[in-house]
Amino acid sequence: MKNVVFISPNFPTNYWQFCRELKKNGMNVLGIGDQPYEELDENLKANLHEYYKVGNLENYDEVYRGVAFLIFKYGHIDWLESNNEYWLERDAKLRTEYHITSGFQTEDIPRIKFKSRMKEYYKMAGIPTARYHMVGDVDGCREFIRQVGYPVVVKPDNGVGASHTYKLKNEEDLERFFIKREAGVPYIMEEFIYAEVNSYDAVIDSQGEPMFETGNVTPMSIMDIVNHNDNSIYYILKELPRDTRQAGRATVKSFGVKSRFVHFEFFRLTRDQQGLGKKGDLVALEVNMRPCGGFTPDMIDFAHETDVYKIWADMIAFDKTEMPEGKHNYCAFAGRRDGKNFTYSHEEILKRYRAQIKMTQRLPDVLATAMGNQMYVALFPEKEEMDQFYSDVLQCEPNVLPD
Repeated sequence: MKNVVFISPNFPTNYWQFCRELKKNGMNVLGIGDQPYEELDENLKANLHEYYKVGNLENYDEVYRGVAFLIFKYGHIDWLESNNEYWLERDAKLRTEYHITSGFQTEDIPRIKFKSRMKEYYKMAGIPTARYHMVGDVDGCREFIRQVGYPVVVKPDNGVGASHTYKLKNEEDLERFFIKREAGVPYIMEEFIYAEVNSYDAVIDSQGEPMFETGNVTPMSIMDIVNHNDNSIYYILKELPRDTRQAGRATVKSFGVKSRFVHFEFFRLTRDQQGLGKKGDLVALEVNMRPCGGFTPDMIDFAHETDVYKIWADMIAFDKTEMPEGKHNYCAFAGRRDGKNFTYSHEEILKRYRAQIKMTQRLPDVLATAMGNQMYVALFPEKEEMDQFYSDVLQCEPNVLPD
């Protein structure tokens, strides 16, 4: 029986399903987290063989001792994973120190976490990337901007999501960034790309071959959603475009990915852009060596009538899967932001789309920043129907000024 340590199995809340499928496959599922055991979801409790509580997951020494305890009690750990970008470096360090070879090691982290290093591997895959400049002093940034023009995007070279990411439109924005930027954090500045984000989402086996592939589209920038307090939308594609599939597979090979759930992001140009390509072409954005966040695994299941939690667990247990796919549809996510004057109430949306809605709930603050406060997940056979859903969910009444 393989011993699998799952770091923070309680967050995101849907991750208990990974534990369920591991247990079904005969794995010894051992959790480490900082939430009290009695507060864990009953579904998670039922699928953990043991849970080791630490005072704070941010405390490496505590987590290290937790792994040591589980090794003492159960023997060699075959797999250690969180499936969470936030803990990616922590996972690698624990694997390295405990000689757990089934996953990225500390030496692998620079190429999979630092945006500047990713560009080298995208180049090997033959995929263009935005021109960039590592932020030093303001004069160096001005020289780069003279080459590429405003706007530019500035973000931490090693960062999660859209936090501390800025779109600079002019000299005033540039000067403001240098005042408010976080001290000691290396930033990367890139030319702005006019595009929507397309992803390649896949479960990869031990030979670097895909066991399952799909993708999603984010028409709105997560950076803008966070910085402008906007609504949020993205959707799982009914069918993965050929060029996205090719780019995703080439990226898997260039980065040397094996035995992982991956989420790779590409820009799809919305207009011709010199040095990058024609409208519709793909440009590399970043790699994420974990599942797409939030409710995306569930959305993938809805869109393809499958179970990616099981496919991932099958990869760990058997390095193959017999999980079938059924009928394909679009699966749409819409996140409404509180404080907006929406045309249709929550109740009206539920009534209008009762046959299509698969999930709806209020989101906790930790997710609401990027995803909105009230979410809906709905299934549609045709894109035109999905577009109408987005129009109805997000439509707002104009603000009327008093006389």
